[in-house]
Amino acid sequence: MRIKRYDLDFGRRQLMKNAALGLGAGVLAPLWPTLARSGEVTKAYPDELLSIELQSKGKIKPGDTLNASNVDSVKHLLDPIKYKQIKEMGRIAKIRAPTAKIEEMFPYAYLQATLKNSGRGAFDATGNVIDKQTGGPWLGGNPFPDPKTGDEAVANITLSWGRHDVSQYAVRSFSLNPDGSDAYTYDLYWTELNTTARTEGDPVFEGKKDMLRFQSVFFTAPQEQAGASFLVPWYYDQRKFPDIYGYLPQFRRIRQFPANQRFEPLVPGMSFFLSDAWGAGDPMLTWGNTKIVGRGPMLVALGGNWRGEENANWENQHRHGGPKGRSFMEWTMELAPECLVIESEPTGYPRSPVGKKRMWVDVRNSALVAYVTYDRRGELWKQVDPCFGPQVQGKVANKDRHGYPNWSWTQVVFHDIQSGRIDLFNHVKQISGGYQSRYEAPNGDEKGVYDKFCTQAAIARLGAV
Repeated sequence: MRIKRYDLDFGRRQLMKNAALGLGAGVLAPLWPTLARSGEVTKAYPDELLSIELQSKGKIKPGDTLNASNVDSVKHLLDPIKYKQIKEMGRIAKIRAPTAKIEEMFPYAYLQATLKNSGRGAFDATGNVIDKQTGGPWLGGNPFPDPKTGDEAVANITLSWGRHDVSQYAVRSFSLNPDGSDAYTYDLYWTELNTTARTEGDPVFEGKKDMLRFQSVFFTAPQEQAGASFLVPWYYDQRKFPDIYGYLPQFRRIRQFPANQRFEPLVPGMSFFLSDAWGAGDPMLTWGNTKIVGRGPMLVALGGNWRGEENANWENQHRHGGPKGRSFMEWTMELAPECLVIESEPTGYPRSPVGKKRMWVDVRNSALVAYVTYDRRGELWKQVDPCFGPQVQGKVANKDRHGYPNWSWTQVVFHDIQSGRIDLFNHVKQISGGYQSRYEAPNGDEKGVYDKFCTQAAIARLGAV
């Protein structure tokens, strides 16, 4: 028999005390030095923050299904919209034991960069992240592995969304009407090319040190939207608004959109906005009053959601819940011992329909694990609910060039609870048109990716196909 050293609330009290004192993550030991030294998280936290049985007071254990009958026991571990989905809409989730190994929480190269560059991240006088040894752009990995402020946590997400120098996602998206019926099924191809804050190869792509990334999205289906494409070049200076260029096939020309287009759907029927991407879809210094408002354990989707063994195209075909039983994808969740709760306001967007956003960030890897927005009246509005993890299921793994399973997002739910609309993004292997998910440039040709997907001429060519 194992005797508990601490009462159930000890861990949460200690986390809030650490937050008040501006200390880093961890309870029994500092988290990041423990992870860097041992590769495991368990020595940094008491059992009370690692056990779903203890957090639910015996109502839930690994292997159980979270549903309306037991969700009240873990309401404190969920964002408010996910709780509503489970309690009122029939959403369920499988519960598994927590991830303990650090290498299962990051892409391999990104983790190595985070370890190598630890201690070198800093903010300059403008609020931008720099390498404090050189004063130049950030080198790669998380600049603040042990975030102590909301700005540090947001910077970890913003500088490299997908945590690869090049990410290209084949996405099958299902947009649902409020009554649960299908509105649209979209195939889209999302490209991210970091020019700075890189993990491998040249520290600056093509000498573009004044840029952070080029991001584009191109729709291949359905026919009426095929060819719609958008390009968003991001400046390294996070005070600057990115340009938004769109090519609409029906007009056969490129149009530049205003900054507020970030808060509107790209195509009909979607509730997803560019601003929603990764919970950090806008430059971090165009938002302000960013602060940590909470700290504690949370149920997160960190692994066990990739479908490579059961489906050659990685598709999650298990749908349930909602008015027609198809509003949500099957999810696996686990207990994360410590997450930051961060609030921020769109200070750079006086016409933004968003009043504030709230982000939940797992301190172990600084990944977004939940996100909600509030409208200008302060009413709860939208949810971004992502799941991440290594691309391995059973005996099947999609490995990187280092021999490790690729690590990325697998599915995302976007839910506008005011309109009732839901988008289900499924990260698949390939979409119509033959476009495949990749986490590095084919044959190492990053210039080829840039030329094909990341210029105004490129989106015009893609749209004209």
